[in-house]
Amino acid sequence: MSWWQQVRCQMDAWQRARAEWREEAARFRAQQKAARKKGEVLEHAGPPPSGFALLPWLLMGLGSLSNLLQGKTPNPLVGSFGLLAFNSLYIYVTFRSFRKEAREAASTRVALLLMGLLTAGLALGYGGNWLMFFPLLGLATGAAVRGPWLARTGIPLAVFAGAVSWYRDGSDAITIAYGTFLSTMITAAILSLSEAVRELRAAREELARRAVEKERLRFSRDLHDLLGHTLSVIVVKSEAARRVAPRDLDAALAQISDIESVGRQALTEIREAVTGYREGSLAADLTRARSALTAAGVEPVVRQSGAPLAPQTETLLGWVVREAVTNVVRHSDATRCEITVDSAAGRARLTVTDDGPGPVAAEDRGEGGGGTGLKGLTERLAAAGGSLQAGPAPRGGFTVTAELPTEALELLTSAATAPRAS
Repeated sequence: MSWWQQVRCQMDAWQRARAEWREEAARFRAQQKAARKKGEVLEHAGPPPSGFALLPWLLMGLGSLSNLLQGKTPNPLVGSFGLLAFNSLYIYVTFRSFRKEAREAASTRVALLLMGLLTAGLALGYGGNWLMFFPLLGLATGAAVRGPWLARTGIPLAVFAGAVSWYRDGSDAITIAYGTFLSTMITAAILSLSEAVRELRAAREELARRAVEKERLRFSRDLHDLLGHTLSVIVVKSEAARRVAPRDLDAALAQISDIESVGRQALTEIREAVTGYREGSLAADLTRARSALTAAGVEPVVRQSGAPLAPQTETLLGWVVREAVTNVVRHSDATRCEITVDSAAGRARLTVTDDGPGPVAAEDRGEGGGGTGLKGLTERLAAAGGSLQAGPAPRGGFTVTAELPTEALELLTSAATAPRAS
């Protein structure tokens, strides 16, 4: 690519950057106007800064341009070329300084070095107004150099600017050195602070987005577990009521009464799930499981032993009972289902085993590998330090086993419910 094509590409890039900046500025002004009409305060800091923010400082070079136009500069052709080269390098460095990759590129550092050599040459050759290029060099340096190299670059640059000014004119040495130091450090501080604020706001927005996703996932899991189990129980009891209605009206009415009770309970649990304050009762879940299995023609066998469990432990195990029993009712074709709850040695263990026909039914219920129900429960138990395993039983049928560390959950529950000091 020829030098002319490179210049054209750079000009196109600047034009695109200017168009994007103007669009962002117009969008920000529109947001400000809308916020003022609503009486709100707009937190967004406006369009991201770009090289256009540093262009007005080139007016500091008007003194050297005035000397050229008035013929006060020896070798005006050299001075004109130097002024044009300095302004071009300044624009190149400042525009690249607002993108981290371009700012740290070798071409930017080389351009900054050439800018420094050119500034020193023009200052030594002409002095006077040409010494004002040192503060401009400090602006470009502060924009391009960040981190630990800022002090290592800014302080020697200020000392060098003061030495050149003292050698050339004498009286303005301290002013030029001080101006160069301030322009370097303040530019770097403002741009670094602006970047940090934008990164913090971006991080806050990302955290808020993840919190929303997490809450949405929690609600979808709760809704799946609640409605999946409840609807399965309602379907099973409705079928049972339909079967017994012709010969035993009282039994059918009992099933319909159970359906009404299950529906009311489901409404309550859904409201609690929406607010995020549902605390399950394992005894109630076991009772509903026994009723659903009986209605589906499956013999329920429930065994419970060990110390009482904490509410959070019961809630998690209750979810497992619901999902496992729902799968038994829907997929197993089993005649017997055993539910065992045991709490010992700091761990709670729940096992749900049925005697379904085997591989085909187990394949249908393989939600532990990729479905929504058991997979979601596996993630929940893992977050609480537990585990969930589901698969074909050694003697046929299907087994779901859940384990939880009761001590950790009790500590978590007590910490969450303990009163906070005011």
